[in-house]
Order: sequence, then structure tokens, then C-alpha cells
Amino acid sequence: MKTRLLLPALFIFTATALFAAEPDNGFTVHEWGTFTSVQGADGVQMDWNPLVAPELPRFVYDRAHAGSARIGGIVVAGKSSLVTRQRMETPVMYFYSDRPRVLDVAVRFPMGTITEWYPQESAAVPTVVSAPGKNPPALHWPKVEILTKEEAAQVTLPFDASGSHYYAARETDASLLRVREEKKPAEQEKFLFYRGVASFETPLAVRLGSSDPKQVSLANSGSEDLRNLFLYEVRADGSLSWLTLDRLGAGETFGMDLAKPTGTGADSLAEALRKALVGQGLYEKEAAAMVKTWESAWFAERGMRVLYLLPRAWTDRTLPLTVAPAPQKIERVMVARAEIITPAMEAALQGEIERYMAAQPEKRPKIIEETRALGFGRFANSVLRRVCSTSERSIQFQTLARELLQAASAPELKSAATN
Repeated sequence: MKTRLLLPALFIFTATALFAAEPDNGFTVHEWGTFTSVQGADGVQMDWNPLVAPELPRFVYDRAHAGSARIGGIVVAGKSSLVTRQRMETPVMYFYSDRPRVLDVAVRFPMGTITEWYPQESAAVPTVVSAPGKNPPALHWPKVEILTKEEAAQVTLPFDASGSHYYAARETDASLLRVREEKKPAEQEKFLFYRGVASFETPLAVRLGSSDPKQVSLANSGSEDLRNLFLYEVRADGSLSWLTLDRLGAGETFGMDLAKPTGTGADSLAEALRKALVGQGLYEKEAAAMVKTWESAWFAERGMRVLYLLPRAWTDRTLPLTVAPAPQKIERVMVARAEIITPAMEAALQGEIERYMAAQPEKRPKIIEETRALGFGRFANSVLRRVCSTSERSIQFQTLARELLQAASAPELKSAATN
């Protein structure tokens, strides 16, 4: 269910009027983020939810605890409990300024819901909001202070032992920010951070050959060209091979053969992706921070996937952003991840489910361990959805399949809850 902040109509202004002001030449904004979706071998995008969400620090806010930091790092009624097509993961917004400033920043997500953010946002005194009849901001920071270098040198940024997908984003030259709220200590960070979920489809469909899954077809259903597409597969031994496609035009379909890769190895793929991010407008350190943030998910999680850069026009439609005073330039670079559930993954899980059904109770722990070893991770539930999608599946099959998957994922769930 979408969550909105309701704003008084008295404070409504148009983004067009705000950006008509003369841009400030000493001030720029850069943003990067990711959108993750799951598809079957037929290219159909699936509703999905991960059994375990990537870790975030305890000080990050969410909709269940919008007025205070999360308790014990657990997101109650947060993103991991929602079944959607898109997981908008780790957008971060950097600010570069030649002097101290006070900014008003608002993000809208018309087709989605914001689930986590930091620092705290407030719509109590809105000054940058959407035009009449359009969605109000999903997040609104009405008073973001850019600190001087001297002030920044006195600041200690928040930290705790959790949040492996958060801290690398600080490794840039961006200005330090401070956000104040009444009756609360000020919060400082190198960026504005948020995440969310949505049920729309991203523009890329990935289809595998029925007789040869190495033959992969990429189809762009969108109205803009897609750039810098990376098709690759991470195997059980951690090795990977990859192919790249510089451009896929609007409405175009292109075939690729994973048996004839462009390159091999995670390091070479990470370097190629960094260069693509810089080519789209990010600074070197920002591109490195983005790849470092997601390298364990992108290059170590077993499976077949496509990473590609979403068009800027798509990003601005999907995630409208307003900043006042207006910066000289705003760069926004979003990476889409299309995770592919292959027939081999479905067959492997089906085999374990059938063994589990037939096994005596004392034999089932071994099958649970072997299911865990398949390495499906947070996409295990998506594989199960595909396996159980045929009408022939009995109630017993579906019940025991979920029992097996929950048992195989239990240690990860325990770890997430105690971080």
C-alpha cells in the first residue's frame, strides 16, 4: 500500500517556477541508485519479495519508525514484507558547494512507496512541492544545511556494526550535510539516502532460448534508448563471464550468446561498469562508491542477470526531484538490475522439494542444507514462485516447499534480525 505525506495546499509551488531562477555556478548535485526486478526465462517480470533485505544501519528511518531510529535494526512492516515488482535500493544524493547553503530538497515517487531514509525528513513546513493535482513529495527535507570544511572537520558521522550496503557511499568528496529537527539532536551525513518499492515494470525484458539458455534475447519496451547493458552469469564456483552492449534502441530486440563472452572475472566487469557510470556523469569516486556498495550483490551472488543504465528521462519521470536554490547542474544515474530465474534454478529447487516430500523426518535436515547450498539467496522465494506456478502443484507440494525454503533461509533471517 502506498504511503503519502499530506501537505497543506497553501504551500504548493510548481517545480517549473522554482527552476526558472538563475542556477548557482558554485553548486552541483549528483545522485545514484538502483532498481532491482526479477524475471522468469520468458521475460515476464515477477512480483517478489526477498526473505532477507540488504542490511542497513540501525539509525536509518523507516515507515514503521518514522519518528525514531529502527529498534534492533529490524524493519517492521518495511520493504522486506512487501511483495512488489521493483525494489528501489540505495539512492544517495550528493551535494557539492563552494560555500555554506541552506537547501530545500523534495523527492516524489508517484508510482511507488518510500520505505527507508536518512537523515530524518519532515513535511511540517513545505516550500518545495509538486504542482496542484500531482503527488506531494514522498520525502521532503525543507532545511538541509551544507557545512563549511571547518564545521565538517568537527563532525563524527553516525555508525554501527550493521549496514554493509550503506557506508561505502561516504567515500566521496561531497560536502557534509546537517539536518535539524525541533527537540532532536542534529543529524549529519555525506548524502541524503532513501529506498522504496513499486509495482511498475522496468523497460528491459530478458528471454532465454528454449533449447539453449545461453542464447539470450534483450528487448527494450521503453520509449528511450538503453545504454551500457551488461549480461553475465555468476557460477557456483564464483567465476563469471560477461557480455556488454553499448546501446539498445527503443523498441529494439538484440540477441546475445553467453557462450561467447566479451570478458571474464568480476574485476574486469566492475571496472567496465565504473567507466560506464563515469561516462554518464558521475565522478570517479562516486562510481567507485556505487560499485563498492553493491559488489557483493552484483558480482558474488550466484545467477544470471543484466545490469544496465536507465535513461535520465525515465528517472526524472519515475522519481521527480526538486532542489532550491537551483544548482548549476544535477546528474542522476540509476542502474537497473534484471535478475533472471533460469530453468536450471527451477529444476534444482523442484528436485529438492520432491526429495524433501519423500524423505523421512531424520533425512530432511540434510536436504535443507543442500537447498541452502543452491545459493539462491534473497531470490529463493522468486524461484519457489516459478516452481509453484503450475496448476498441477498439490497443496502438499506447496506447503512442504515453503517449509523447506523457510528452513533453508532461517540462519540468514536470524542474522538479519540480530545485526
